[in-house]
Amino acid sequence: MTAAVKNLLVELFVEELPPKALKKLGEAFAGGLAAGLKAQGLVGDGAVVTPFASPRRLAAQLSAVATRAADRALRQKLMPVSVAFGADGQPTPALLKKLAALGADASALPRLERAPDGKAEALFLDSRVPGATLAEGLQKALTETLAKLPIPKLMSYQLETGTDPDFRPGWTTVHFVRPAHGLVALHGDAVVPVTALGLQAGRFTHGHRFEATVSPIVLHDADQYAAQLAEQGAVIASFAERRAEIARQLAAVAAGAGPGLKPVDDDALLDEVTALVERPNVLLCRFDPEFLAVPPECLILTMKANQKYFPLLDARGQLTHQFLVVSNIRPADAGAVVGGNERVVRPRLADAKFFFDQDRKRTLESRIPGLAKVVYHGQLGSQGERAERVRAIAHAIVNQLRAATLPYTVEARDEFEVLDSKVQQAARLAKCDLLTDMVGEFPELQGIMGGYYARHEGLRDGVAIAIEDHYKPRFAGDALPRNHTGTVLALADKLETLAGLFGIAALPTGDKDPFALRRHALGVIRILVEKNLPLALPELVAAAEGVFAVEHKQVPVLAPLLGFFADRLAVSLREQGWSAQEVDAVLALRPARLGDVPRRLAAVRAFAAMPEAASLAAANKRVGNILRKSDAGAAAATVDTARLVEPAERGLHAALAEVAPRADAAFDRGDYTASLQALAALRAPVDAFFDDVMVNADDAALRANRLALLGTLHASMNRVADLARLAA
Repeated sequence: MTAAVKNLLVELFVEELPPKALKKLGEAFAGGLAAGLKAQGLVGDGAVVTPFASPRRLAAQLSAVATRAADRALRQKLMPVSVAFGADGQPTPALLKKLAALGADASALPRLERAPDGKAEALFLDSRVPGATLAEGLQKALTETLAKLPIPKLMSYQLETGTDPDFRPGWTTVHFVRPAHGLVALHGDAVVPVTALGLQAGRFTHGHRFEATVSPIVLHDADQYAAQLAEQGAVIASFAERRAEIARQLAAVAAGAGPGLKPVDDDALLDEVTALVERPNVLLCRFDPEFLAVPPECLILTMKANQKYFPLLDARGQLTHQFLVVSNIRPADAGAVVGGNERVVRPRLADAKFFFDQDRKRTLESRIPGLAKVVYHGQLGSQGERAERVRAIAHAIVNQLRAATLPYTVEARDEFEVLDSKVQQAARLAKCDLLTDMVGEFPELQGIMGGYYARHEGLRDGVAIAIEDHYKPRFAGDALPRNHTGTVLALADKLETLAGLFGIAALPTGDKDPFALRRHALGVIRILVEKNLPLALPELVAAAEGVFAVEHKQVPVLAPLLGFFADRLAVSLREQGWSAQEVDAVLALRPARLGDVPRRLAAVRAFAAMPEAASLAAANKRVGNILRKSDAGAAAATVDTARLVEPAERGLHAALAEVAPRADAAFDRGDYTASLQALAALRAPVDAFFDDVMVNADDAALRANRLALLGTLHASMNRVADLARLAA
C-alpha cells in the first residue's frame, strides 16, 4: 500500500428484505465488497471483514483499506518480432497501431523488450499502471457486488430522486431485491463519493422504526457504526450477534417458564426470526391446553410456519401449551404484545383441530378411489396408479428378501407372508392422507398424518408406522423407517419415483433437482447400507422398472439408474471420510449388495496398511493390463500344470492353490478383511513370476497357459475390491 489505511464502512439502507434470504444476502454483500477491493489492491489479505445484516440494511466493515492502491508493473505482449518490424528494421504500421491502442506512440519504441515466446521471439511493453483510488475501486466493487447478489426475486421500482442533473422523477426504473433509500460509505470519518441504485453515498442512516432515539442517525466514522446503531437506533446490526441474543433469550425465558422446558430446536426458524427483528425481545405466551389433543406435529408446524413462534417442550420432549414469541419491540408493559399473540394463535390451532376432527370422520380406505383423480405427473399418471406401482414393487422386494434367506423354516415362511400382507395394506393406504384437509393445509405432514389416522382406525401398529415412515429418510441425517414393513415400503416408494422419472428423462441437471432424485437415491442407499439388507440393487431397480406400463416409460433405466446410484454412493462415502482411492477400489466392482460396502472399505483400508499392499496393487494393475491387451481367446480355460515349465510359475501356481481357498472361504463368510490379508502371502511368488517368466512366449500353448494363470490370480485378488485402484 502506498497510502494511509483506515477502516471502511458501506451500508445500503432498504425496505424490509426477504427474511429467508437475508443471511445469504448479508454474507454475499460483505464478501463481494472485500473480494472486489482486494482484487484492486486496496485491501490486504489480512483485512478483517465484518458483515452486518438486519431487516432493513446490508452493510460491511473492512479493516485496513487504503485511500489509493500501489502502482503496479504491467508487462504486455504486443506481437511477434517478425510482425513488429519490417525487413528494414523499422516499426510496421501494425506495431504503431498496437501502441496507439495502448495509449503509447513511437516514443515508447526504445522501451520495448524482445523475449522468447514459444518457438518465436515476441515484443513486450513494460509499464507502470497507477493504482486505483478508493473512490474508483469502491465504485467498481459496489457495482459488481450488487449485480451478483443471490437475490431470490427482483423488484422493479421508479426512482423519486437521482444523482444525474437531468434526472426526472418516476422515469428511471431500478431492479433490486427491495427499494433502496440510503447509501453510506465512510473511510474513517470521510465520505467516499460513490453511487448505487440512484443513491449518492453519505453518512446518514436510520435505526429502529419505533424505538430509535435519533432519526436520522449521523454516523461519525466507520468504527462506530455498530455502537451508534445500538445506542441511538435500538438496532443490533450484526446478524450473528442478533441471532446469539435471540438464542440466549429463548433459553433464559424457557428456563424461567418451568423446570426442564426448552424451545424446539430449529436453526432455520432461528435464522428467519433473526431476519425479521432488529431489537429482539422474547416473551412467554400460552394457548388453551385443549388443543394438545391434536397431534403435536400439527400444532408445532402451524406455530412455526405461520406465526414464527417457538413451541416449548417439556423434559420428555412432549409439547406443552406454552410458546415463545420474538417481538421486535420492548414496551414497559408487554401484556398487550403477549395477549395479541395469544389471540392470533388460537384460530390457527382451532383450524388444525377442525381439520383433525373432520379427517377422522372418513377412513383411509374410503379415500382410495379419490387417488385416481389426483395427478402425480403428466406423463406418469395419477396417485392411484402410483400407489399400485409402489404396491407391486414392495411385493417384489418381499419376494427378493424371501429368496435371499432360503432355506428357511415354516415359521419364517409364515413371517414373510405376514410381512407381505402388511406391506400390501400399507402401500394401498400410504398416499390416502394426500386427500385429507390437514395435509392439504400442511403438505409437510404427509405420511405423518396417515400414521395418526391409521392408528385412529385401529389398524395394526406395524401398518400405521409404515405409513408414517414411508417417506423416510426425508433429509440428510433423518431417521430410517422403524420396522420391516416401513423399510420395504420406503424402498418401494423411492424406487418407483426414481424409475419413473428416469424413464421419462426428468433428470437432475447441475444444481437443479426439482424432483429431489438425489435425495431419493441417497435414501435408498442409506436404507440398504445401514440396515444391511440382503438385497441386490440391480434386482431392485429391475423390479421398479418392470412395473411401469409402456405408455409411462420411454427409455431404459437400469444402466443409467445404477450409474446414478454409484455416483451418489461415491459422493456419500467420500463425505464420510473414505479416501477417493478406497471408494474407487470398492465401487469399481459395482457390488450388488450395498450393505457389504462399509466392510469392504474397512478391509481395503486394513489391506493398504500392510507392507505387501503396494507391491501387490502394482502387480494387480500390471496383470489387468496384460489381460486386457491379450487376445480374448488366447488364454486357456484352466491352468495345465504340465505346461508350468518355469520354477517361478510353478511357485505362483502352488501359492495360489494354498492362498485362494483361504481367501475365498473368508470372502464367502463375509470376512473381507481376512480375505484380503490372506493375499499377502502372494507377494513373493508374484514378484518372482514377473522377474523370471515371459508371459508372451512364442509358444502359443505356453502363452495361453500363463495367461490362464494370471487370470486365476486376477480373479482371486479382486473379489473384495479392484486392488489396482490402490496402485500409485
